[in-house]
Parts: sequence; structure tokens; C-alpha cells
Amino acid sequence: MTDKFDPAPKDKHAVDPKKAIEADNKRSDLEKGLEETFPASDPVSETQPKPSKDRAAMLNPPLKAEDFRSPAVMLSGAVDYAMYKEFREQFDAAADNALVVVELSTLGGDPEVARMMGEDIRFHSELSTDRRFVFLGKAAIYSAGTTFMSFFARENRYLTRGSRLMIHERKLSKSLTIDGPLTRCLATVQALLNEIQCSIAIQNEGFENLVRGSQVTMEEVLERAPSNWYVEAEKAKQLGLVETVL
Repeated sequence: MTDKFDPAPKDKHAVDPKKAIEADNKRSDLEKGLEETFPASDPVSETQPKPSKDRAAMLNPPLKAEDFRSPAVMLSGAVDYAMYKEFREQFDAAADNALVVVELSTLGGDPEVARMMGEDIRFHSELSTDRRFVFLGKAAIYSAGTTFMSFFARENRYLTRGSRLMIHERKLSKSLTIDGPLTRCLATVQALLNEIQCSIAIQNEGFENLVRGSQVTMEEVLERAPSNWYVEAEKAKQLGLVETVL
């Protein structure tokens, strides 16, 4: 008997639809694993590590006490433009160092100078990824000193035994005199309000950098900062604000 003609015969080389769907789902899961790890051009791999806090530790392993024997940059006193000049001189002299330790002890000072020094650390950290910039706080790291420390990655922050951090809000002391046409008076008041709002925004950016990756929330630091929050070295370590205490 003649075989009946089949207009759509089964292709023995065709992929099983169920297996194709499973493969697509598996590939999708793997692609999600690429986020925040390797560049998009890298091939998908089942052995690819997932993003985690351990990744930062792998890139910046804990340092030992002997690594701090001779800091490249040693600063003490008020955070001001004289300190910034001293910082730049020592920092530039360590341009060939793979490990740059910045030691600081201060009761505070100009927060904008602290941000200038911090921006230098941030810029060179991004520019020279093969170099490591580490903060070592000694004795007192108050106010602007903590602002400077916040520019270092959490795993690159170290304190000496018995040190104290002091975190507080920026202070403002100013008298406002209202005298003149009403529209000018309004502009004077608005100018001061703009200054205060901008300062708060800058202050909070520093707080966010400080607590990122720690157990401290922004809500907690905003609650404690107005009354000057003092944090002992071991407590800072427990809270995850620093890597360890030497």
C-alpha cells in the first residue's frame, strides 16, 4: 500500500521546544548575574561569581600593622588650606607608591577643604585602579576629619586603638539684617535660605558616603549628628564604618 503523504513531517534535527525554553530561561538567569560584575562584552558563564560585599574584600584585602609603618601622607591639626598644601605636597611625592596610606589626626576645621582633599583621593582612585589609597585615623578624627574619611572606600578605612570619630551637622553663625525695599528684603532672605539648603545637601552627601556599606542608616546619622555623635574605634568597627582597628 502506498504511504499517505504528510505535508508537515517531523524533523528529526529540530530542537525540542521544551528544552529550548529551558535553555532560554537558563541563559536569562545567567545574564542577570552579569550585572555589576564583568563588562557586557564578556561571554555568559555558569562559573561567573555573583556580586557581593566579598568582592570588595577580594580586591582590597585587609592590611597588616606593618603596612602602616611609614604612611606616605601624615597630617595633624586643623583642616585648613595650610593642611591642604601639605597634603598635596606629600600626596604628589607618593605618586609612584602602589599603597598610599594617609594618616590624619584632627579636631576639625573647614569642611570644604576636607572635601577638596577627598576629591583628590576619589579622582586618583578612579584614575589609577592599580593603586590603593588607605585612610588611617589616629586619636581624634572629628568633624571635617570624618568628612575626609568618608571619601575612602569602607574597606580602606582604619583607626588606631582608642581613636574617636565625631560626626555632626555643619554649623552656621550669621546675623541677617533686613533693611530696604521689600522685594530686596525678600531676596536677602531667600539668598540665606538657598545657602542653608545647599549646605544641608552637601552635608547629607557626605553622610551617605560615610554610612554606605555599614550598619548605620541615614535616619540614624541624621538623628544623632545634631548633638555631636562620638564613635569609639571598636564601635566604629562593629558598625561597619571602618575596616578594623590597629
